[in-house]
Amino acid sequence: MKTLLPLVLGVVFLGAAVTVRAATDLPRSTPEAQGIPSAAILDFVAAADRQVDTIHSFMLVRHGHVVAEGWWSPYAAESPHVLFSLSKSFTSTAVGLAISDGKLSLDDPVLKFFPEDAPAAPSENLKAMRVRDLLTMSTGHHAEDIAGFDFNATASLTKAFLALPVAHKPGTLFVYNTPATYMLSAIVQKVTGQTVRDYLEPRLFAPLGIGQPVWEASAQGVSLGGFGLSVRTGDIARFGQLYLQKGRWEGKQLIPSGWVETATARQVSNGSNPESDWDQGYGFQFWRCRHGFYRGDGAFGQFCIVMPELDAVLAITSGTGDMGLVMNLVWDKLVPAMQAGPLPANDADRAKLATALSHLALPSPSGEAASPVAAPAAGHAYIFPENPQKIERVALETDARGGVTLVVRIAGTDERIACGRNAWTRGSSRLSPARSQLVAASGAWTAADTYTAKLWFYETPFAVTLALRFQGDQLLLDQSVNVSFGPKVWPQIVGRRG
Repeated sequence: MKTLLPLVLGVVFLGAAVTVRAATDLPRSTPEAQGIPSAAILDFVAAADRQVDTIHSFMLVRHGHVVAEGWWSPYAAESPHVLFSLSKSFTSTAVGLAISDGKLSLDDPVLKFFPEDAPAAPSENLKAMRVRDLLTMSTGHHAEDIAGFDFNATASLTKAFLALPVAHKPGTLFVYNTPATYMLSAIVQKVTGQTVRDYLEPRLFAPLGIGQPVWEASAQGVSLGGFGLSVRTGDIARFGQLYLQKGRWEGKQLIPSGWVETATARQVSNGSNPESDWDQGYGFQFWRCRHGFYRGDGAFGQFCIVMPELDAVLAITSGTGDMGLVMNLVWDKLVPAMQAGPLPANDADRAKLATALSHLALPSPSGEAASPVAAPAAGHAYIFPENPQKIERVALETDARGGVTLVVRIAGTDERIACGRNAWTRGSSRLSPARSQLVAASGAWTAADTYTAKLWFYETPFAVTLALRFQGDQLLLDQSVNVSFGPKVWPQIVGRRG
């Protein structure tokens, strides 16, 4: 939270946790006072624990009040979380503000902004592509033509985008298009002289109390737009509440109400299945949902769900491969429970919910604290041949209490990963599938010859599992990740005692 913001409105008690609220934060209330039974929220939390790979956090807002919030340790309220494509809804907001500032219009042709990057002979379809088409994912591209778009390229990404074939007339075909969102970011930067992140700072982030947002940028210094933003769960909830309030926040109109209505309305069709939350239409970088709701969402279960008919907002961060399951739990457990008026107080159920929320934790590896092979293996380094993971050597250190530290040399640099026992120990590691290196680790001897460590990179959806199997003078190392845009399992590598 920014230090210049007004400090304290109050103190919130959730179980044993104490959270100081800043002036921009939302007030808290009991679920029943806002028309939701505590038991229904507890049912949602229990079902999420049973059925979803991992939910990392949630915050439920009703009638402008936070009625329930929880973080599964090692995730925490103060930690930002990668949003992936939920970033798109923030980029859309920047476009709306730039239009309000008179910097561009929905019907401006895309080529207008980048004449220096245009092909020598642009096609008629490219010349017809407008800002509106970028916002609605109806640029006219085929999915296979944008699938290999390289956001890490050092050459101009706007030039690479404009060189793509445009097979269809813009506005006639919906194809999910993250490069198009990058172009929106680049356009905002071109007309304002600021990155989307910096442009939104005084207009959105600071007024909402979103402190120190991080947004990854291209080699050209353009915020990636379609992904790359990291904020906290509470920030997501306040962003959704701002949209629910038609862009108004603490007496000020931060976003034009007309933009909110247009951006979240069905602008294009994207399917016809009434049972699919990906077939309800698409707005300006917002998805329409069943039940008349809308949302921003990102890979592996990052959600900002806005429910105007129920005057509610739900923020969720996750690490799951089944985003539909998460939404179905919301529709099945929470939506039917929301009543029009307040409910009688239920101290017993509220206490059960508070206890459950204060004890949320992701499971650590289950096994023994010690093993017959631990002592012989400890103190020895196992040397690995060249491998894609760039792991050069691994050593295992134990202490008298059964604590384990992995000493891993990656690309010439040693790092120490302390693994808690039935608990998460925080540190850092370059084994992360993402750029964030902050990690919480826990481990156990899952077999007599195997030590298993779980590494949660708790500012991302990713968890890496390391299984170290000791066989004589060999160490067999298996590495996998919970969710991924590519393979989830790496080839086994074998090291020898040095």
